[in-house]
Amino acid sequence: MTVHSIETIEEYKEFIAAHPTVILDAFAVWCGPCKAIAPQLSKWSEDEALKEKITFAKFDVDKLPQLAQELGIRAMPTFTFFKNGEKVDEFLGANPPALKALVDKHSA
Repeated sequence: MTVHSIETIEEYKEFIAAHPTVILDAFAVWCGPCKAIAPQLSKWSEDEALKEKITFAKFDVDKLPQLAQELGIRAMPTFTFFKNGEKVDEFLGANPPALKALVDKHSA
């Protein structure tokens, strides 16, 4: 599984509803830290131990400002964790070890 790109609010709603555990990356193309952490997110999405438990997705805050507002995104990157359609956690910034700790927590 790769990091799925969310293009519409409807797609976001369907995606969150269809997958038990989702990590949603709110990014911007001009954001340096977003570019820096993107390869790590892609690597985790391909990890055999994780891809059975977590689905990774992303959306561009400049293309979907309504979704960014709905989720309360204040900085990029922001990673929002969903379980069974409900927001359960959030992480701001491009700190791979700290983000991986949350990924592991929500994949347990």
